[in-house]
Amino acid sequence: MARKSYLFTSESVSEGHPDKVCDRISDSVVDLFLERDPYARVACETLTTTNQIVLAGETRSSEGVSSEEVEAAARAAVRDIGYEQPGFHWETANFQNFLHEQSADIAMGVDAAGNKDEGAGDQGIMFGYAVNETQDLMPAPIQYSHQILKAMATARKSGECPEFEPDAKSQVTLRYENGKPVAATSVVVSTQHREGLTPADVKELVRPLVENVLKDIGMPPEDEFFVNPTGNFVIGGPDGDAGLTGRKIIVDTYGGAAPHGGGAFAGKDPTKVDRSAAYAARYLAKNVVAAGLADRCLIQLAYAIGVSKPLSVYVDLFDSGNVEEGLLELALCDVMDLSPRGIREHLGLNRPIYARTAAYGHFGRAPDEDGGFSWEKTDLTDALKIALRV
Repeated sequence: MARKSYLFTSESVSEGHPDKVCDRISDSVVDLFLERDPYARVACETLTTTNQIVLAGETRSSEGVSSEEVEAAARAAVRDIGYEQPGFHWETANFQNFLHEQSADIAMGVDAAGNKDEGAGDQGIMFGYAVNETQDLMPAPIQYSHQILKAMATARKSGECPEFEPDAKSQVTLRYENGKPVAATSVVVSTQHREGLTPADVKELVRPLVENVLKDIGMPPEDEFFVNPTGNFVIGGPDGDAGLTGRKIIVDTYGGAAPHGGGAFAGKDPTKVDRSAAYAARYLAKNVVAAGLADRCLIQLAYAIGVSKPLSVYVDLFDSGNVEEGLLELALCDVMDLSPRGIREHLGLNRPIYARTAAYGHFGRAPDEDGGFSWEKTDLTDALKIALRV
């Protein structure tokens, strides 16, 4: 039997965190290629450290994209994040590009040919999750953690809090009773800041932003509200710690409240099921909960490289559903084509919509008019009910 009363913690990191800088650069490269060719193939990895930006990976496109354009996209991403520091500056950092053509062996497995449909870009397992404890059907701890950092970034970029610098982390612990979040028991915020501020100064800058985010659930006790607990955080970003693409996959998804398949999202075009099938699984889980079929829903999909259909579809409703899980597994395959091509077409993924996903979570975001975050729509609820005859 699942526990009903417990504490649960999730963390988030800002767009200026070294790993998130890399995610943003990698996804900016994906967008650059998809804007030129909607069917481009991209697998872009980024490394950052003190005044260094290094790209590696593979691409394929029917339209040429020059090294100069790739460099311009990378520098523009760093500039938008806000790095103009001696140790990491969008304009002066050394840039190296080791992207190369996609392997012919990988291309052969993925491409459609004759009677063979487009195959998955890799083997793997992907999970999607939804829960009705927040309006966005996300676990509350990760959603609050994201919102704190988004509020801080907005205050920094607007000039309301120019003392903040781009690198930051947050962590929220909530107390659950009867399976529902009822109170914040601790909050941790660490933010890079300008020279000359004391920890007390930084705490008072952060406080109103956290209070506003947590207004519905309340602040933790004062002795459990930690801001820059190490005391000083002036050197940050890639100058303070090296960054790599794909190292914050739990931040990207559900904050540890649900399993993660292990594959990162950033830097990958939508033929890579690490990304597209995880989006599809979230989309289906969210629609299951939005349709009132369950309070919680976990979906696992599994794929083999070069094979179009999923090897398995698994659903767990955590004893919170009013439909049989086996029947729901069949219904999900009826309402959506879960081949890589079917996912891309259903969700409109062959568009330059990925740089915006690089920070503050890939899930729990409002769908954009241009197709961004299409996997957050709840437009399958009626189809699910019809397929299940409920």
